[in-house]
Amino acid sequence: MLDRRSLLLGMGVSLAGCRAVSAPAIQPLAATLRAARLIAAARTQVGQTVRYDSAYTTLPFPNGDVPRGKGVCTDVVIRAYRDAFALDLQALVNADMRAAFDDYPRRWGLSAPDRNIDHRRVPNLRTWFARHHLALAIPRDGWGWQPGDIFTSAVAGTGTHIGIVSDRRGARSPLIVHNIGSGAREEDALLDWPITGRYRWSLS
Repeated sequence: MLDRRSLLLGMGVSLAGCRAVSAPAIQPLAATLRAARLIAAARTQVGQTVRYDSAYTTLPFPNGDVPRGKGVCTDVVIRAYRDAFALDLQALVNADMRAAFDDYPRRWGLSAPDRNIDHRRVPNLRTWFARHHLALAIPRDGWGWQPGDIFTSAVAGTGTHIGIVSDRRGARSPLIVHNIGSGAREEDALLDWPITGRYRWSLS
């Protein structure tokens, strides 16, 4: 017959043997402090921005925004830079378009800048990044990207898309924070569409 001490010791051994073995933690990619701050600001939008809505909206100026429950891909980038660094692409793009309107795409038939929508269009952001010498070479593979990089891509051949490269690993590249139709998400999708641009802004 087992005494109480032996019984308790035996139970301890049995319970120790039944513990689940945890999977090794996925190591984040090395990010600068400013890149980590930008990514954290983008990541807070996941679960908060739950709809994709491209409707034209009259906005306050500067720092105008649609309600955070909705938005488009550009809003992820705009909100992240505002929240992380108080940098307002609405005001910056508007000022640059007023100074050099002819350098910007004219595909929307505008004859003057529109501060409600210009900064929410991917081609305009690409132009602003390029004019401010923020464009970088597109890496040969997914592991050439750095956390905090901004990517642009072509969706379905004609659509345009933008998002922020995360500091978490995916299967072939870092994850991205973006909104391509179902709200802000962090997912393994950087290489799902042809890349058209890579930019790095205010991360050093």
